[in-house]
Amino acid sequence: MGSYIGISTIFVLCLVAFSANAHEVFNINSPPGSDITQELLKAFTAACQCTTPSRVVIPKGEFKLCEIIMTGPCKAPIEINLLGTLLADGSNIHGKDKWVVFRKINGFKLNGAGTFDGEGSAAWRVNNCHKTSNCKKLPISLRFDFVTNAEIRDISSVDSKNFHVNVIGAMNMTFDNVKILAPAESPNTDGIHLGRSDGVSIINSRISTGDDCTVQETDNGLRIKTWPTAACSTVASGIHFEDIILKNVSNPILIDQEYCPWNQCNKQKSSSIKLVDVSFTNIRGTSANKDAVKLLCSKGYPCENVVVGNINIEYTGRDGPATFMCSNVKPKLVGVQNPKACNTPPVLTQPK
Repeated sequence: MGSYIGISTIFVLCLVAFSANAHEVFNINSPPGSDITQELLKAFTAACQCTTPSRVVIPKGEFKLCEIIMTGPCKAPIEINLLGTLLADGSNIHGKDKWVVFRKINGFKLNGAGTFDGEGSAAWRVNNCHKTSNCKKLPISLRFDFVTNAEIRDISSVDSKNFHVNVIGAMNMTFDNVKILAPAESPNTDGIHLGRSDGVSIINSRISTGDDCTVQETDNGLRIKTWPTAACSTVASGIHFEDIILKNVSNPILIDQEYCPWNQCNKQKSSSIKLVDVSFTNIRGTSANKDAVKLLCSKGYPCENVVVGNINIEYTGRDGPATFMCSNVKPKLVGVQNPKACNTPPVLTQPK
């Protein structure tokens, strides 16, 4: 079917299509090199009104895409099939905090072996947000806000200006065979940020950036971080890392409940976020620093039920073998640990 037709006819056509085709398809027909922002938004809006499953197809080729927010709720499951490459505005480096947003959608798929190219190189040269909180906004490439029952598969994100992916308020979401890439000199290009979500899985994926997550040539690999002076007291639970290969990662495994960038918090107060049911299993590879494993939990809310199983992280630096540090946690050890697991100190507590 054509790329976009009148909203008034969509509902009828979607009903007619039900018996002939499981998905109503909306194709983006603009030629490569075009700005498809408005066409994609119209196609998504129309597809979102279908009462049967729908699909929006972006063909092969390179297309320009400005800031876009695709918002539900939709009347039936919806799929974005990206076959080509979407290019952000490389010259627009300040003032916006988002590029592509999917919001309030239940039953969502994003797939197709395509690429989101954040065109971040110009922004990296002027980005100082990793040094100070008083910095100008830079857009996150992909945001998933309150998206449920979703599958993100076979998609690449390259050269984001800021974080690659931010997930907030998600439920039952899977990232499968996702590639996230940025050079080592790209500041603050975190891989996948998760918050206030339940049932999020990241499998069969490669994340290699200048900042967070796995697997290769990053600052921080498998990291959980909380601020010492968080605004609320809550529990974060059911966080599991397994079957992961790390290659020359500066901080391969890290629980950091003393996270305080720019010294903007009171380190005398412990984090009020309690971590429960966390596991690191079948993790292997190499560390760029001696401190390969650091489990630094909150003094006021010590971690509970942390499992470390079959860890093999090598370090070949001149300052000695890899180390495994613990604070305010008594991890359950399963299988082999290399480096040798910490001799856990007494769990410290303080008034809450």
